[in-house]
Amino acid sequence: MTAAELTDHALLLSPGDDVAVATRDLAPGLALRHGDTLLTIATEVPRSHKFAVRELPAGARVHKYGQSIGRTTADVRPGEHVHAHNLGMDDVQHRYEFGTARVPIAPATRTRTFEGFVRADGSVGTRNYVGIVTTVNCSASTARMIADQFRGPVMDACPNVDGVVALTHDSGCGMVPASEGGRMLRRTLRGYAAHPNIGALLVLGLGCEMLAADAVLADLPAPADTLIEQMVIQEHGGIRATVRDGSAVVRSLIEQLDQRRRQTAPASKLVLGLNCGGSDGYSGITANPALGRASDLLVAQGATTVLAETPEVFGAEHLLTRRAVSPEVGRRLLDRIEWWKRYVESGGGTLDNNPSPGNKAGGLTTILEKSLGAVAKGGTAELTAVYEYAERVTASGFTFMDTPGYDPVSVTGLVAGGATVVVFTTGRGSVLGTKPVPCIKVATNTPMYERMREDMDLNAGGIVAGTDTIDSVGAEILEAVLAVASGRATVSEELDLGRDEFVPWQLGAVT
Repeated sequence: MTAAELTDHALLLSPGDDVAVATRDLAPGLALRHGDTLLTIATEVPRSHKFAVRELPAGARVHKYGQSIGRTTADVRPGEHVHAHNLGMDDVQHRYEFGTARVPIAPATRTRTFEGFVRADGSVGTRNYVGIVTTVNCSASTARMIADQFRGPVMDACPNVDGVVALTHDSGCGMVPASEGGRMLRRTLRGYAAHPNIGALLVLGLGCEMLAADAVLADLPAPADTLIEQMVIQEHGGIRATVRDGSAVVRSLIEQLDQRRRQTAPASKLVLGLNCGGSDGYSGITANPALGRASDLLVAQGATTVLAETPEVFGAEHLLTRRAVSPEVGRRLLDRIEWWKRYVESGGGTLDNNPSPGNKAGGLTTILEKSLGAVAKGGTAELTAVYEYAERVTASGFTFMDTPGYDPVSVTGLVAGGATVVVFTTGRGSVLGTKPVPCIKVATNTPMYERMREDMDLNAGGIVAGTDTIDSVGAEILEAVLAVASGRATVSEELDLGRDEFVPWQLGAVT
């Protein structure tokens, strides 16, 4: 039987790896040449899934990306599909190092620019929105009624305003402001209220909630040119009166915002949120490392990039601590990992309950494997800071924010922290909008991209096919970021997505 080259059918990501990733569906009996050895595919292996390239006895560590992704739970033959039926978690005890793998990114020789809304504090927005921030779920419907007055052709008369977004949520009434959950909610609401993409703000309360409108606005670190109004439904005569008068207030705010114009700003003013969802076996091979390359290119411009999703760096956090600019930054990341261990244990779970069924269908088996691919979104730059959820991001360079892995909650934290553009990679086909911030969705594989072309902005699948490289797709993502930051609409924006994806992280008791 003539053997094909393994590289024609699969990817071996590191020379010493025990598994390769299929680049197409592989049938039993296919003979592959791997160096000086021959192996035969023993079982069906779907594309993006793994198969063994050597004999693996039960209990053996399995390596991918040069790192352990788990231990075999049964003997595995060469050419056999490696997945949840024969691969389990590995309790790796990492020896953490701080700053031992720092790679300073050289400043770019060419300054890149974009066209944004320059704010009074020097920040630069990529969009120009009126935001209606609700203090409590009880004012959510009223906020939506006001915002709905300004959807569709009515906004054509004000081309320099991107819209009106009602930022509604499911909490606030009995959330004790001094509690961990109360502080987090207030931090999130204030982060949106002070965001450079919010040119004007209406804070809408009911009137009897613990987190009142005044508490949201007190010492708000918003740019001085943010137009701010507030209304309380109980004081204003109820819903109908508030919608009538609130609509008039918003109309006035829109007319004032429409006088603002985009101006040329350096790319250093960008804050890029890095997120992923619906990951598959190609995520850590194509879109994520390509986004990491774009992150490095922006860091070279002096910009800020923010990685997130703490449960999805678990098992790969040692790679990030090695890039920390100081032991304090590295330990801050480890502190967040330890917090998550306690948090999930209190709910009867563990961090290795991840990946999701969809992730597994796409070829990911353990959280170790998923995390090793997820951290690739952060490129190679030094880790300059670690932030709590929705904390204001002030450092430049590559940073990290503690968020859950649930996409809307994670991105809400990133935007509250100041992200002005989000790039979101997906292998299974996540659909997400992130108003008031544009979200660029990057497909990890070509079949999904072609199936969901109207929901994806870019395709990184050519990296597997060999028609593109990580560098070329990374450069393409950078160009997309600059174009979108300058006003080009993403597919999510064309569909008017993002009204329902404002989902603050809820912690603690509600009295």
